[in-house]
Amino acid sequence: RALEQVSTQLEHWPKALQHRNKQRLTKITQYLIRSRKLKLKSKPKIVTVNHQQEKLEARREVKALTAAKLENSIKGELMERLKRGTYGDIYNFPEVQYNEVLDSAQEEAGKDQEV
Repeated sequence: RALEQVSTQLEHWPKALQHRNKQRLTKITQYLIRSRKLKLKSKPKIVTVNHQQEKLEARREVKALTAAKLENSIKGELMERLKRGTYGDIYNFPEVQYNEVLDSAQEEAGKDQEV
């Protein structure tokens, strides 16, 4: 229908210009059809990665792992010293770690008695 309107409006123009305008019209309609189809399709959203933030988080993870290893080694050292009886009486230990060590020592003693 649009092509008919172009031919009626441009009937006194040269045929080459009529043809060029019709081609332009069909190109625009095809473009609109393609854009509608693409709009209907769901595309994955592109998410950028902040490399600086990633490096920062990686460094934090490494530091947290080394801190955890340090805590575990301190617990192990406390266990060994308690087993050897290095400390006669209780000194100023951090309560949470000391209680954890005592609990694990009691569990190990319970396992040894069962066997």
